[in-house]
Amino acid sequence: MGNSLFANCCRQVTDLLFQPRSSGSPEERSPLLPKSPKSPKSPPSCAVVPEMPEAARCAGLYPDIIPSEAVTGTLQKGTEYIQDLPETKDKEGMVTVCDKSGLRAGVGTAGLLQRTEASRAVPVLPADLGDRPAGLGDHAQSLEACQSRVKLEDSGLAHRSCRREEHVAAADGSAGPGARSAGQGHGEGRVAVCLDTASVALDSVLRCRAPAPSPGSPGTPSSAVPSSAGQTLPAPSAVVPPVPPAEVSPKAQDTSASSSCDPDSQAQVLLSKQQQQKKKRKKKKLPLPEHPSGVALMNGSGPHDSLKGDKDAKQNGHEEADPGEDGNDQEVIVIQDTGFTVKICAPGIEPFSLQVSPQEMVQEIHQVLMDREDTCHRTCFSLQLDGNVLDNFAELKTIEGLQEGSLLKVVEEPYTVREARIHVRHIRDLLKSLDPSDAFNGVDCNSLSFLSVFTEGDLGDSGKRKKKGTEMEQIDCTPPEHILPGSKERPLCALQPQNRDWKPLQCLKVLTMSGWNPPPGNRKMHGDLMYLYVITVEDRHVSITASTRGFYLNQSTAYNFNPKPANPSFLSHSLVELLNQISPTFKKNFSALQKKRVQRHPFERIATPFQVYSWTAPQAEHAMDCVRAEDAYTSRLGYEEHIPGQTRDWNEELQTTRELPRKNLPERLLRERAIFKVHSDFTAAATRGAMAVIDGNVMAINPSEETKMQMFIWNNIFFSLGFDVRDHYKDFGGDVAAYVAPTNDLNGVRTYNAVDVEGLYTLGTVVVDYRGYRVTAQSIIPGILEREQEQSVIYGSIDFGKTVVSHPKYLELLEKTSRPLKIQKHKVLNDKNEEVELCSSVECKGIIGNDGRHYILDLLRTFPPDLNFLPVEGEEMPEECKKMGFPKQHRHKLCCLRQELVDAFVEHRYLLFMKLAALQLMQQKANKQESSAALENGASAENGAADSERPEAEDGKMDDGVSGLDQVKELAETIASDDGAVDPKSREVIRNACKAVGSISDTSFDIRFNPDIFSPGVHFPESSKEEVQDQKQLLKDAAAFLLTCQIPGLVKDCLDHTVLPMDGATLAEAMHQRGINMRYLGKVISFISKTPGRAQLDHIFKIGISELITRSAKHIFKTYLQGVELSGLSAAISHFLNCFLSSFPNPIAHLPADELVSKKKNKKRKNRNLGNADNTAWASMTPQELWKNICSEAKNYFDFSLECENADQAAEMYNLQKITLLREISLKTGVQILLKEYNFDNRHKPTFTEEDILNIFPVVKHVNPKASDAFHFFQSGQAKVQQGFLKEGCELINEALNLFNNVYGAMHVEICACLRLLARLNYIMGDYSEALSNQQKAVLMSERVLGIEHPNTIQEYMHLALYCFANSQLSTALNLLYRARYLMLLVFGEDHPEMALLDNNIGLVLHGVMEYDLSLRFLENALAISSKYHGSKSLKVALSHHLVARVYESKAEFRSALQHEKEGYTIYKNQLGEHHEKTKESSEYLKYLTQQAVALQRTMNEIYKNGSNANIMPLKFTAPSMASVLEQLNIINGILFIPLSQKDLENLKAEVQRRQQLQESMKSGEQLEAEDKVEEKEAEPSMPSAAIPLTQSSA
Repeated sequence: MGNSLFANCCRQVTDLLFQPRSSGSPEERSPLLPKSPKSPKSPPSCAVVPEMPEAARCAGLYPDIIPSEAVTGTLQKGTEYIQDLPETKDKEGMVTVCDKSGLRAGVGTAGLLQRTEASRAVPVLPADLGDRPAGLGDHAQSLEACQSRVKLEDSGLAHRSCRREEHVAAADGSAGPGARSAGQGHGEGRVAVCLDTASVALDSVLRCRAPAPSPGSPGTPSSAVPSSAGQTLPAPSAVVPPVPPAEVSPKAQDTSASSSCDPDSQAQVLLSKQQQQKKKRKKKKLPLPEHPSGVALMNGSGPHDSLKGDKDAKQNGHEEADPGEDGNDQEVIVIQDTGFTVKICAPGIEPFSLQVSPQEMVQEIHQVLMDREDTCHRTCFSLQLDGNVLDNFAELKTIEGLQEGSLLKVVEEPYTVREARIHVRHIRDLLKSLDPSDAFNGVDCNSLSFLSVFTEGDLGDSGKRKKKGTEMEQIDCTPPEHILPGSKERPLCALQPQNRDWKPLQCLKVLTMSGWNPPPGNRKMHGDLMYLYVITVEDRHVSITASTRGFYLNQSTAYNFNPKPANPSFLSHSLVELLNQISPTFKKNFSALQKKRVQRHPFERIATPFQVYSWTAPQAEHAMDCVRAEDAYTSRLGYEEHIPGQTRDWNEELQTTRELPRKNLPERLLRERAIFKVHSDFTAAATRGAMAVIDGNVMAINPSEETKMQMFIWNNIFFSLGFDVRDHYKDFGGDVAAYVAPTNDLNGVRTYNAVDVEGLYTLGTVVVDYRGYRVTAQSIIPGILEREQEQSVIYGSIDFGKTVVSHPKYLELLEKTSRPLKIQKHKVLNDKNEEVELCSSVECKGIIGNDGRHYILDLLRTFPPDLNFLPVEGEEMPEECKKMGFPKQHRHKLCCLRQELVDAFVEHRYLLFMKLAALQLMQQKANKQESSAALENGASAENGAADSERPEAEDGKMDDGVSGLDQVKELAETIASDDGAVDPKSREVIRNACKAVGSISDTSFDIRFNPDIFSPGVHFPESSKEEVQDQKQLLKDAAAFLLTCQIPGLVKDCLDHTVLPMDGATLAEAMHQRGINMRYLGKVISFISKTPGRAQLDHIFKIGISELITRSAKHIFKTYLQGVELSGLSAAISHFLNCFLSSFPNPIAHLPADELVSKKKNKKRKNRNLGNADNTAWASMTPQELWKNICSEAKNYFDFSLECENADQAAEMYNLQKITLLREISLKTGVQILLKEYNFDNRHKPTFTEEDILNIFPVVKHVNPKASDAFHFFQSGQAKVQQGFLKEGCELINEALNLFNNVYGAMHVEICACLRLLARLNYIMGDYSEALSNQQKAVLMSERVLGIEHPNTIQEYMHLALYCFANSQLSTALNLLYRARYLMLLVFGEDHPEMALLDNNIGLVLHGVMEYDLSLRFLENALAISSKYHGSKSLKVALSHHLVARVYESKAEFRSALQHEKEGYTIYKNQLGEHHEKTKESSEYLKYLTQQAVALQRTMNEIYKNGSNANIMPLKFTAPSMASVLEQLNIINGILFIPLSQKDLENLKAEVQRRQQLQESMKSGEQLEAEDKVEEKEAEPSMPSAAIPLTQSSA
């Protein structure tokens, strides 16, 4: 079993790896070093290891030690000691948490794997993820050899043959703690990873403090993304030299020995190696770690900007760490420098140098060459050194004779059919590298990005080339009409502006497979592999033979086969060379295209992990594309031609990755990365399969049954439709229940995956909604298809509780999940009245597969039922619920509470528990001062044992409430540890508190739910009657909690603007984070309309209503589409949209032309059509009927009464925009429409025609695997920043970025959040160009991963504009702000609190460029919006008045200026008091304005009096300085710089720490939910005061 499993893993892994476009996902590669002239033997770098306090040693930043509180937001002890670093450490502080960074997964994959792979060429990512090469010529190297590491890394399984490791272990593990800190900026001693011994822990800590030698990069993985887009220099690398055994400390020796045998340690060693390699590519330029070099692209793929020119390289070609700043007792370790340069000699071009590192594999050089501009057209070649072919999977350091200056020859190899196809595919990818059609069509994980249209290319360089002086005159600041405040038009075309690069340079008219394929036998024996047909731009038609020796023209024509070579016969090894010879246009355009390709930002081209679909697209010509055609017809299940063997066994892959070891950080990274990769591949395959099923391209496994009951298997995935086929859900709501069950089940799978109990397996699950049908895709349990379900289920029930079985192993496994999931173990009765014990709901089934794994499935009732929507005979709901009209009958009985709600409820109960217990203790103390003193001493004594984590256990001082709570905590823990020493009174206290809050244990707080309560058909034994009663009460309390706490809490957060949804999706997210299901939407809206500050909630009300309307419409659309056959799809959708949005009173649907609808065929095929309605019933829908249905749906489902009979009334009544409704409905249903201007209000013709409907995409729900370690780092980084430790925060965030990159690859929502926060920190710390570069990546990533008009993208645009302004790129800043404003108008409209911030930004920038009138329009609009949403007395409004006053002053309209400034002054005086500095500033400014006004008046009087010969005093009109504008911009964007003295700083830190402790004891876990939205609403001056101090000191 072991072997086969291993072989399987390897196979899986290989599969994972090799996907034709994997090229796109750079996570797998590590870039080669860009070329750089070697500086003569660089001086060795040194790293300094500062001594550290004992405590710190144990604490260690090693994430493995991060205590779980990290999650709750309290800072781990681990990072705490950073605060006490001596200031000197400033320079690098603790750069090294980073160390983990690198742990890039698995360089070394099993040897076996390598072999399999060796057979494979890898398609390449379109070249150059370069962050803007300086000189194109050499750029090619800048190659982010994105590809490079391709395979191996992904491979997820790092067992490499042991032999190979030995010397590594020795090398890395050598020299005990010292050597470690050696070659490592932060990629340092990976070794730490290898030795899991105490010494290591300790010195990993040491390392953690080392002022790492890599200043520029606190966490950059190899990527070394250039800091401001352009200065990465190739850093000569540093590696620890192997140490002769004599010097190896004994400890290190054993580890090295052991490591070579035990696979885990091998993995570590590998990693460790890798790390060093990372280091090598570190950029050495910036002086401070705060400027993490661009940090972004993970594992490789870093856009190497390389070549910023050789001179830089010389300047700091040597890698010197500044000799430790705190010179006291530090060890200095010298590292030998081992990066080296090789010469590459390829046919037809000058030899060039390439910098490489010993850890790289030969394969990586291949990738570089396939991506370089001048060698990108070669795919089939080998590299030779002195005539010996190099093994693709050998590491360079293992190759004899390869050294500085060696010459590697590129030797063309003979083709095979496979190589020829890969070559043609690669050429096609190069030809299409700028073509956006894949992104519009939603294929291959391509998606759109428009940032470069607004920044005219890349920000960093091109911005700097402009001369600062001249920039002022050239700016045309006038925005398009539709962007101005008050404009009513909302054009759609501007959403996807035409990018100049898309008018692709046409190189060929047609390149396709010839109809003469495959070659007949006699030609095969002449070496013909396949035939191509090409039409050049000059209109020459040619046939090309691909033979083993290369490509040549043959004499075949479209109708005659003549394989003889044409005359003259050029034989070219590469298709590009051949085409260059026969078509001059091809030659010219192809090279221009490659130049452009290598200039694009890597983030515009890397594939996203999950497909993002665009809801609009321009009209595109459909061009011939041989690869696409071939893909469509070969059933390209997985990716056959790239996988040895057969289709992928998804279940085996998904489960094997879960079984990977996870004892330490490198293992966890490897494991999480493998899980993520398999998961995103599975999601993509499941989506394709689901579409194929609905489109009728897959044969059912039960073809004789009626269509709704059919099930399908395709590509080892099982598909079922969301209909209640066997009356399975009869008691739960039939088809409606069958429709929601899959999403509930998916939530269950997500939850169990998150708990991640070893030995318990769930199925890969993806839910796809497509064309009105819901398809569930699941991986297949081995053996399940061979047996009946009844026999295989050994735990749970297949008939909702009639027959129930249990199994000890399942109970044991599920028991482990019961605490985190708050599920109570309980007994139920089966049909024979026997008691059966379960630890889940009854319909959760346990099946042991043929692979011996314990699977659980049908997790649709993992969470307890929502009693507000489940009326039960004879049960009284609490008063609060009845008041709001609950319980209500819902369409199905599967309503569950969300996990977020369960967690919030338990949290709420915990606080209650603590308060109750504290009160009782206080009372006891008051009653019996003396005895309680004795008790306290007892308690705190034990407490030392029970709770060593709490050094500050207040020794019984119960004076303030906090320590009271602490005492309770101690007491509870002591009792739980069953210590007899607790006095009975205290036990009583805890027992009473437990009872009061409904805990299931009476000695400690423990709330759990029984998911089977109120489940129809489940019976409980008499013995547990009382328990069941308590459980019922708990469920009622939870239902009431949702209504009385969570909904009001949400509304309050909206009032405070801590939650700022901008569209339906962000509103849903805000509700879900608080555990509120969407079925409560009507209640939320009603609650808002009754709130006192109703006007300040206008925006939420409006979003709520449009969400309600579009969701109701979606429900109707779903059933509507089921009755439509494929040929009528576009007509049906356009008809529906006309009825929904057009003002045209009676749209008529166009049925497909009669001659196409043969009557006979219809009758015969009735059965095939999934819909049961007549196929043309849809055509009779009218707008009146649709809107009537929408209103009744809103009433039935959401319990909200809409008062409108058509779209116009709705828009009028609720102030909605039709374009926004169109966007919302398109996103929810997957419809893609043509990008053009739609006239919704024309009463004479319908808005949409069938030509306007371009496509319908699937809407996919899946699990999102998380990168746990990265997440901890991210949270601790945020916490640090909040405490004001910016530098440490920055380093932690950098580290998080590396780990995220490691797990997710380059593109992911969480990486986006990371980059945004980093950019903000860079900005605060004064490094504007770095801020710009990180924020640019954040914008690109947000566009690509979330969508070009997602609310987060809009905010990213605003931040980028601020950083552009700070970098004096004014016109770019304006363009970006205008883009953000346009998007916000489209997504929501003008009346939104964020719009005020946006308009203030625009107004300020315009003021800075002296466009006063325009500036006033925006600022006055912002003032109006702020007054509405923040109240006319708020400080934001005062600030707005001040900004408007400044513009009036610049225009010399002093009267208006005075009026506004007075308003502001009044607000400051009332809110802050006379003596506040803001009030004083304002009063100073008022005096100044008054003087100016008086002076002006005098001058005017003088002119009136004396006419032309008046003696005029020159007036001072000040154009605002850029610095003052920037200062105001910072203030409105919530970035405050407060100058502080050292003493203030100390006090502030102390204060912050005190508060932090106070908060921790108050709320142990609320920050968990905030995590996903790192959005700390930045516009509020919410950088907590603490963040402020350092800003100044570093700025």
